[in-house]
Amino acid sequence: MFYDDLSEYAYLDNDSFIDRESGFYALWYRPEYTRLNIGWLETGRRHSTGAVPAAFVEKLKAVQQVQWMNVCLGVHNCDLCPEGVAPEGNGEVRIPGEPGIAYAAPFLITHYITAHDYCPPQAFIDAVLSVDVDAWAATRWPDVPFPWVPDGAERMLE
Repeated sequence: MFYDDLSEYAYLDNDSFIDRESGFYALWYRPEYTRLNIGWLETGRRHSTGAVPAAFVEKLKAVQQVQWMNVCLGVHNCDLCPEGVAPEGNGEVRIPGEPGIAYAAPFLITHYITAHDYCPPQAFIDAVLSVDVDAWAATRWPDVPFPWVPDGAERMLE
């Protein structure tokens, strides 16, 4: 599944978060922010490459430990890897950017960066480095590790 970096995300209409501790509780809403694609790579499609700061990779990995969003029933294999050794991804990451902008990346993004030399746009790198991972990690249900959930979000509590 390929989308150009910084193109408008349109894969799912709603954003949904699942509580990582229970794996059951969830909330979903129609975003009031613009979502921009980052890191949706595919064999045969060009993507930017290059070095990224180690601190960025570590922070992105930390975000992925606390945020579980848009998890689907199936999985997506990295088609840049040889068949049989490709890691699987299931879900997405949301990173707040400038006001009204959130970056939408596949969960495989850290794999793309570390295994395939993918270099995301600088705006995304800066946004990830700005995330307060400690605050996100301390978040407990019914709150989720993302700051722009509207008050009217639907919640599945049981």
